[in-house]
Amino acid sequence: MNKITLTIVLFTKLIVAQNYTEYATGSSVDAETNHEFGICLMGGASENDDAMVWFLNKANGGDVVVLRASGSDGYNDYFFTDLGVTLNSVTTFVIDNEAGATDSYVLQKVANAEAIWFAGGDQFDYVSYFKDNAMEDVLNNFINTKGGVIGGTSAGMAILGGGYFSAENGTVTNAQALSNPYHSRMTLGYNDFLDIPFLENVITDTHYDDPDRRGRHAAFLARYATDNNSRAFGIACNEYTAVCIDDSGRAYVYGEYPDYPEFAFFLQSNCVANFMPENCIDGQPLTWNHTGEAIKVAKIPGLYSAENYIDLTDWSNSQGVIWEDWSVNNGSFSNTSSTNPNCDLLSISENDTIGFFVSPNPFSNTITIASQLTNYDIIIYDSFGKQVAQFQNQSQVDTSNLSSGLYFLNVSSEKLDETFKLLKN
Repeated sequence: MNKITLTIVLFTKLIVAQNYTEYATGSSVDAETNHEFGICLMGGASENDDAMVWFLNKANGGDVVVLRASGSDGYNDYFFTDLGVTLNSVTTFVIDNEAGATDSYVLQKVANAEAIWFAGGDQFDYVSYFKDNAMEDVLNNFINTKGGVIGGTSAGMAILGGGYFSAENGTVTNAQALSNPYHSRMTLGYNDFLDIPFLENVITDTHYDDPDRRGRHAAFLARYATDNNSRAFGIACNEYTAVCIDDSGRAYVYGEYPDYPEFAFFLQSNCVANFMPENCIDGQPLTWNHTGEAIKVAKIPGLYSAENYIDLTDWSNSQGVIWEDWSVNNGSFSNTSSTNPNCDLLSISENDTIGFFVSPNPFSNTITIASQLTNYDIIIYDSFGKQVAQFQNQSQVDTSNLSSGLYFLNVSSEKLDETFKLLKN
C-alpha cells in the first residue's frame, strides 16, 4: 500500500471515528428480557438514586443504552455497579453528528436495548442529530412497539414531551418569553419527534429551582395552546427531583422532601370552554389570565418513598398534591393557592344508561356496544378531545389502530346521547 492510499484509509477511519464514541460495560452479547414500559424524567442535577433504581429495574436485567452529545462514560459504572441493579450491559454513545446517530451499529444497539437514557447537555444537539431520520424511527419503535423504558435528565428530559423547547437559538429567559411569546428564542416543536404515551401534548422543563423557569414554561404552554388550538400540558422538576411514570399513566414523584424543597409540577390549561390565552401575539406581552386561573398546577412534593402521584390519564386523580393557579397578565407572572380542579377533559358526565351498554373497560382491540336501539352514531375521542374514530350502527368497534391510553366514546341517537370513559390496555 503506497503512502497516498494509506493516508486516505487513515483519514476515512478518522472521519468515521469522529461520528460517535462508544463506552461499553458488561457483556457484549445482547440479552432479551421481560422488560417493562416506563418513563423517567429527571430535574437536571445529580440523579435521584431511588428513581434510577426504578428505571433500571424496568430493564429486568437487560441492556441499557445512554445517548449523549457531550461528556463521556459517567453513567456506565453508576448504572452497572453503583445502584445494585443487575444488568447485562451499559453502553454509552457520545454522538457527534447525525451521521453518528444514524450509524447502523448505533441504531442496532439502541434497538436491542431494554432501557434508553438521554443525558444532559444541549437539547438542540439531540433534535439536530436524532429527529427526522432513522434514529427517530428506532426510538419511536423502541417506545411504542418494543415497550422499553425511556428517560432523561435536563436536556434529555426536555426532548421527551410531544411538545418541546428546542433551544435552536439558545436558551430563552423568563423576561423574553413573557414580553414576547414569539421571541426569536422561543423555538418550539409540536408532536413531530418522539411519540411517548402520556406525554403527547406535554412540554417538559427542568431546573425548576430557578423560579423564572415557571414564567417561561407558562409561555411555552400559551404558545402550544395558540398554535395548536388545543389544551396544553406541562411537567417540570426541581433539580434533584424525578418523575417516574408507569404503564398505567400514574406519575410518581421521587425526592428528599421534607429534608429538601424538592417538587415536581404538573401544568394544564384550565378545563373550561374558553381556555385560550387572551393575548398571545408576536411582539406583544403575553396575557393568559382568566381571572387568575389560566393554568391549573399540581405541585407535588417528591418523597423518598414516591408515594405522591398524579394520574396522567385524567390529570386530576392524585395524592399529596398542593394545587396552584398560575396566570400571566401583560407579561407579569403570578401564582396563588387553589384546589383540585377535578377536570373532566371533555366536560362530560359519566352516566349509567339503559340505552347503551359499553364493554369491556379496560379494553384491548374491540369495544362491544349493546343497545335496544338500531340507529346510532359512535365517535371516539382521545384524552385531549381530538376525534380519532367514527362509526355508525356497529355493535363491535375495532380499535386496533389506537394506542394505549384514555379515550372517551360517545354514542348518540335521536333520543340518547351518552359518553363513556374507557381505558385501552
